[in-house]
Amino acid sequence: MSAINSQDDEDTFKILIATDIHLGYLEKDPVRGNDTFVTFNEILDHAQKNEVDFVLLGGDLFHENKPSRKTIHSCLESLRKYCMGDRPVQFEVLSDQAVNFHYSKFPWVNYQDGNLNISIPIFSIHGNHDDPTGADALCALDILSCAGLLNHFGRSASVEKIDISPVLLRKGRTKIALYGLGAIPDERLYRMFVNKQVTMLRPKEDEDSWFNLFVIHQNRSKHGATNYIPEQFLDDFINLVVWGHEHECKIAPTQNELQRFYVSQPGSSVVTSLSPGEAVKKHIGLLHVKGKKMKMQKIALETVRTFYMEDIVLADHADLFNPDNPKVTQAIQAFCMEKVELMLDNAERERLGNPRQPEKPLIRLRVDYTGGFEPFSVHRFSQKYMDRVANPKDIIHFFRHREQKEKNDSDINFGKLVSRPVSEGMTLRVEDLVKQYFQTAEKKVQLSLLTERGMGEAVQEFVDKEEKDAIEELVKFQLEKTQRFLKERRTDAEEEKIDEEVRKFRESRKKNTEEEDEEVREAMTRARAHRSEDAVLVAASSDEELMDTSMRGTGDSDDSLPVTVSRGRGRARGGARGARGQNSTARGSSRRGRGSTSQESTTSSRTYKPVSVPAKNMSIMDAFRSLKPDASLNSSKPYSEFFQDIIDDDSDLEDISIIPSSKVNQRLSTTSSRNKRGSQSQTSRGVDFESDEDEFDPFKSTAPSRRTK
Repeated sequence: MSAINSQDDEDTFKILIATDIHLGYLEKDPVRGNDTFVTFNEILDHAQKNEVDFVLLGGDLFHENKPSRKTIHSCLESLRKYCMGDRPVQFEVLSDQAVNFHYSKFPWVNYQDGNLNISIPIFSIHGNHDDPTGADALCALDILSCAGLLNHFGRSASVEKIDISPVLLRKGRTKIALYGLGAIPDERLYRMFVNKQVTMLRPKEDEDSWFNLFVIHQNRSKHGATNYIPEQFLDDFINLVVWGHEHECKIAPTQNELQRFYVSQPGSSVVTSLSPGEAVKKHIGLLHVKGKKMKMQKIALETVRTFYMEDIVLADHADLFNPDNPKVTQAIQAFCMEKVELMLDNAERERLGNPRQPEKPLIRLRVDYTGGFEPFSVHRFSQKYMDRVANPKDIIHFFRHREQKEKNDSDINFGKLVSRPVSEGMTLRVEDLVKQYFQTAEKKVQLSLLTERGMGEAVQEFVDKEEKDAIEELVKFQLEKTQRFLKERRTDAEEEKIDEEVRKFRESRKKNTEEEDEEVREAMTRARAHRSEDAVLVAASSDEELMDTSMRGTGDSDDSLPVTVSRGRGRARGGARGARGQNSTARGSSRRGRGSTSQESTTSSRTYKPVSVPAKNMSIMDAFRSLKPDASLNSSKPYSEFFQDIIDDDSDLEDISIIPSSKVNQRLSTTSSRNKRGSQSQTSRGVDFESDEDEFDPFKSTAPSRRTK
C-alpha cells in the first residue's frame, strides 16, 4: 500500500469510514443510554473538521430494526447539525443514479437536490440490525434517505440473483467505483456465491483506471460451515474491502494473499457485548485515495466508554485456592475484588488524559471455576460497585468447561456444544437454537411434517422482525404442500403408508434447500399480507363504530328513561381514549327504538363478538397455541385424521380444510365473550378498545374475526 504525498489537492478523495454505530443501544439505561449518540456526534465532528468529501458507513447505523422516536430524533438532529452547510461538494457522480437508487422515490444523491444544502454527503448500506422488513420492505435508513440526509445504496432487488452496480464517483483525475451490498443471511449469500449468482458489474470504459471500493456487512469469521463469507469469494479486481458487522477494530488494511486486495475492518463504535473483541481500542478511518493509491489514517474515538476485561482460571492458582477449604469461597471473592480494583485504577488513569471519556468504565471478570469450586453471589458482589462501574450487574461471569464425552456412534457428543461459555464470543442465532433443539429432542416431540430449517427461519422472523403470523403461515403453507403431494400420489388411507409418504416427502424437501428457502419466503409474504389485511380490517371497524356513534348522538333521545352506568375496569379502558370510547348513555338510547330499556341494552351489548386488535407483543408459545387445533403434527396422532378429506374427496385443494373455521371462530368467540364479561370492559358492535398501557394481554385473541354470535 503506497503513501500519498499530497493529500489535499484536487485529485484526492478524503473519505471518513465507520461501521456498526448502533444508535439507540441501551437507550433506556440511566448510565449508558446516551453513549451511542455522543460517539455519533464525535464521528460527524471529525468529518466536518477534516473537510472530508463524504462519509461511508458499513451498516448497523441503528441497533433496532424499528428505532424509537428518541433515536430517530437524535440521529436527525446530528445529521442536520454536521452534514448541512454551504461548503461545496467537490466530486461528481457519473453512474446512472436511477440504477444505484432504484428503490427510492428520489433516485439521486442528496447533494444534487436543489431543495437541500448538503455539505457532507453520507453513503450507507444497511446491516442486519436495521435491514428492510415488513410488507413494503422499508428500513430506518429509508426514512433518512427520504428526508435527504443520507444516501442508502447497496440494496438488492432480487433474492435469486444479485447484480451489484457501482456508484461511479470522480474528483479531478481520481475515479472511484463504490460497490455496496447490504446485509443478507450468511447461509443464503454463501450459497449464492457458490452458485455464481452474485455479479459485480464493472465500468465499460477504462475499467482498470478505477479505484474499486467494496462495502459489505456479513460474518467475516467462521461461525459455521456456511455461516460466513470467505474473502476468496470476492472478485480480485477490488482494491479495498470495508468489512462491517464484525465489532473488533482491525481498521489497518491487511492484504489477502490470494485475491491481492486489502481488507479494512473498522469495528463498532460502541461496546454492545462484553467480549474480548469489544475490548480493543475503538477507531474510525480517514481514507485518502488518489488515482490507484490509498492511505488509511486511524482516528481514535475519545468518547467511547472504557472497557477492561480479564480472565481467571481458579485451577491455575492451586497455591491460593483449595476446593476442600471451607473458606475458599471468601478467598475467591477477595481475589476477584483485587482484580476489579486494579482494572478500576487503570480506567481512572486513562480517563485523566481524556476528559471527554465517560466517567464510569465497563468491567468484566470471567472466572473459570472448573475443579470443584463453587461460585459466590454475583448480586451481592455487584452492590459494592453500583456507583463506580457502568455495568455492575455484569461484572462477574462464572463458567466452567465440561469434559467432552467419548465419541460414540449411537450418542451425540454434547461436549462439543458446551466446550466454551455460550455468552462469550459466540453469536447464537434463533434458527440455530431451534435446529439444535429438534435434533437433540426426544422422538415423541420430533418434527414429522415440518423441517427444522423452515421452522427456525419462521421463529427468527417472529423474534427479529415481529412478524406475528410467520409461524402460523409457514405451518399452513407446508401443510398445504404436503396435502397436495399426498393427493397427487393417491396414497391409501392407512396410517403407516401416510407416515412413510410424509417422511419421504420431508426428506426430499430437506435436501432441496433452494426450494425450502422459496417456501419460507412465500410464507413470510403471506404473513406480511395478512398483517396488512388485519390493519385495514381493524381500521375499517373503528371507522364504522365512530360513524355509528355520531349517528346515535344526533338521534332522538329521552332523558326520562333510566340509564345504567357500569363502574368497572372496562370504564377506565374505554374512557381513557377520550373520543374513541363510548358512554353507556349513548348505548342505551341507541337501542330504545326497538322497545328495550337501557338496562337491557347494556346487557345485550355484551353478547357481541369483539374484533380483537392483534397483540403487539405476542410470545412464541402463543403463536403455536393459535395453531393448536390443527398443528398436532407428531406421531401420537394418526395422519389419517388429517388427510381423510384428501383421499375421499377429489375437489380442489382450496376447498380442503383440516378443521372447519366455524369451530375455531366459535371457540375464539366463546373465549372472547367470557373474558369480556369477566372484566366488564366497554365494547360495542365488535370494537375492543385498547388500554393506554402497551402491555401484553394473554387473554387477547389474535384472530381479527368480525363474526357475531
